[in-house]
Amino acid sequence: MKRFEIVVPCHFGLESVLKKEILDLGYDITEVVDGRITFFGDADAVCRANICLRSAERVLIKVGGFHAESFEDLFQGTKALPWEEYIPENGKFWVKKASSVKSKLFSPSDIQSIMKKAMVERMKQSYHTDWFKEDGESFPVRVFIMKDEVTVALDTTGDSLHKRGYRRLESKAPIAENLAAALLMLTPWKADRILVDPFCGSGTFPIEAAMMAAGIAPGLNRHFTAESWKHLITDANWKDVRDEMRDEINLDIDTDIQGYDIDPDMIEIARINAAKAGVEKLIHFQTRPIADLSHRKKYGFIVSNPPYGERIGEKDELPDLYRTIGERYKALDSWSMYLITGYEQAEKYIGRKADKNRKIYNGMLKTYFYQFQGPKPPRKNNQQPNV
Repeated sequence: MKRFEIVVPCHFGLESVLKKEILDLGYDITEVVDGRITFFGDADAVCRANICLRSAERVLIKVGGFHAESFEDLFQGTKALPWEEYIPENGKFWVKKASSVKSKLFSPSDIQSIMKKAMVERMKQSYHTDWFKEDGESFPVRVFIMKDEVTVALDTTGDSLHKRGYRRLESKAPIAENLAAALLMLTPWKADRILVDPFCGSGTFPIEAAMMAAGIAPGLNRHFTAESWKHLITDANWKDVRDEMRDEINLDIDTDIQGYDIDPDMIEIARINAAKAGVEKLIHFQTRPIADLSHRKKYGFIVSNPPYGERIGEKDELPDLYRTIGERYKALDSWSMYLITGYEQAEKYIGRKADKNRKIYNGMLKTYFYQFQGPKPPRKNNQQPNV
């Protein structure tokens, strides 16, 4: 079976989460750079990465790499790659996206145009033809240029992996599903612990938590571009992974996952999305303002994406909002709180400095993941730690 070099992009600042996910799937990491992790795997690995990875943005098959400081270097380097090993004669191929950082070549449109011409020239030689219908399956190409080093890859995913398929309706400032999952994995929260999102919007944090608790693979119910690449990845590869992941699902579990929002319309949207994800029975949604946040149990988790000027429109309201967040959190005995926000004065008005603060880039938007850590709960059944 053919072995691929697989490149998986993620949000900047969350490489450690994705690395752990890939290691947990049983693959050896070969490279970790800002926003990307690389490993080797077969066709099964491509399927598994697409279906199972919660924090990834997409899954790419690396075609090759080379150094380029001029457009001639780019043309010749692209032409030298073995495109015929991946793209059939009738395949539709194009450079869908080109990005460049600290490199002499920086114009995306020029990079895309020149690489397309080079791909055509290589394919002409390989297939002994001067013209391609391109009426077959799609083979989108993505290119990264970092300090004049070019990485060329085929996109096996299609729509970004954050599109799980359950969020048909959303709030005005939704958090991406893969980002929400990654942030949950940065916390010590487990399925048997309490989780509350007091600004749940369309329900992303509670739904991702419930899917994790139930063992539902994030990409189980969606399709991928590479499903049509029968010469590289068979239907059996996809079916085997999906069947395996379906066997892992357990909806007969006890959870205490709650989502609150001040807007009743948002709560209704969250319920619809949770039902689409198949986890509506694992989450309690309720219309409730942050001022009414309370819980009778101890050692719970608040994980949320509170407003920071986008949804409520006026930044003048933020000090009172974050002051209220701080007051309600203080009233929750032994709880931990994890907030992602672009509001730089969050700690000031919450009234407590975060135990940890991680900078996360949500697209081009710089945000902060404030981590207020409560005490660990006592061990169950009076278990003593091993000495």
